[in-house]
Amino acid sequence: MQNMAMKLPPDLSPWQMFLHADWVVQTIMVGLALASLVTWTALLAKGWELRGAARDLRSARAALLLSARLSDAEALGTGVAQDLVSEAQDELLQSTGLPDKSAIKERVASRLDRVELRHARQLRGGTGVLATIGATAPFVGLFGTVWGIMNSFVGIARSNTTNLAVVAPGIAEALLATALGLVAAIPAVVIYNHFARRLLALRAELGDVSACVQQLVSRDLDRQQVAQLGRVQPEAR
Repeated sequence: MQNMAMKLPPDLSPWQMFLHADWVVQTIMVGLALASLVTWTALLAKGWELRGAARDLRSARAALLLSARLSDAEALGTGVAQDLVSEAQDELLQSTGLPDKSAIKERVASRLDRVELRHARQLRGGTGVLATIGATAPFVGLFGTVWGIMNSFVGIARSNTTNLAVVAPGIAEALLATALGLVAAIPAVVIYNHFARRLLALRAELGDVSACVQQLVSRDLDRQQVAQLGRVQPEAR
């Protein structure tokens, strides 16, 4: 069975259809091709970023679980885990001398929540364009198809013929725009859903790291309270 592309006339190859299309349809095709390029670029770049973030969070969680005090976690390097530790240490420093330990824990938790939200927004950056491409590319391609078919009907009216050989090239050019719209939209939707699942998993891992920091803060505050009680009891005697 011969290849279908060999049976097509030379003027019905995809490249020739693009060259013979109206300038509006050509513009739409180029835009859809660029949208597809953006989609695959986002897959590579964002995929690399999310893999690195997951690796860093797992390493930070392991280091925090091995730490006995919050000061032991100062060597985490850069990243969101270090930001969490720094925020907790800053709140403890500002709360020095305050007696209500539960209020200190609440303030620490509040500051850590803000760090989590900020980091989650950073991780989501770049995924919105995938949702936009997935939602709009089919309609952009359909607009190109409608425009091309309109031009085909105008050509039919001018040529005063309904010969299929005259009508087919224009309709094929128009349908190519819809095909390019689907080529751009389908991968964008699949990749966006993949990233959405990855971001949910990363948010859970980030919550685990934040919980580890809060546990260290709680232990440090309890140790301070025990030490204060140990100094007060001998004086009372």
